[in-house]
Amino acid sequence: MFILEFINRNIFWLKIDRIAPDVPNTHWLLHYKSLMKKLCNRKFKHFGKNSEVRYGSYIDCCSKISIGDNVIIRPGSFIYADPEPGGSGILIEDYVLLGSNIHIYTNNHNFNNTEIPIYFQGYPTASISSQVILRTGCWIGANVVILPGVEIGCNSVIGAGSVVTKSIPPKVLAVGNPAKIIKTL
Repeated sequence: MFILEFINRNIFWLKIDRIAPDVPNTHWLLHYKSLMKKLCNRKFKHFGKNSEVRYGSYIDCCSKISIGDNVIIRPGSFIYADPEPGGSGILIEDYVLLGSNIHIYTNNHNFNNTEIPIYFQGYPTASISSQVILRTGCWIGANVVILPGVEIGCNSVIGAGSVVTKSIPPKVLAVGNPAKIIKTL
């Protein structure tokens, strides 16, 4: 029984569209730059030059995520593109700085029926998910949460611990929960 479970689990891990600690047969590759690049070039929609995914990151639905040049996904980050057919993806352009523990989501749970637990309500249809875009040169501080449909403008800064619920224009500093613009750069 165990051998069959072991074989099936390894087949699942090889096919899954995810890079994460719960996929141990590929996650260890992130410790070695050359192997990390091979894995990322195979998994992501696009994976730019000099970019890295660090060990401890959790990235779901990699095939709908494009990462530009010179981007580092730091440990503890959770990046989630909508896995449903037609669901939205994530675009991270060149020279984007990301702190640790960044969370990016393109979808959410249904929660409109108060008569049944949210657990049983599933997810909205793919037409409701919304792409997230991080434009060139923006800086996302540690522990930031970016919600569906948000675009962060070129060279903008999002302060550590912020929750970004709406798009942020270029060249501003935004902080807080929800994130608000406090300064033009």
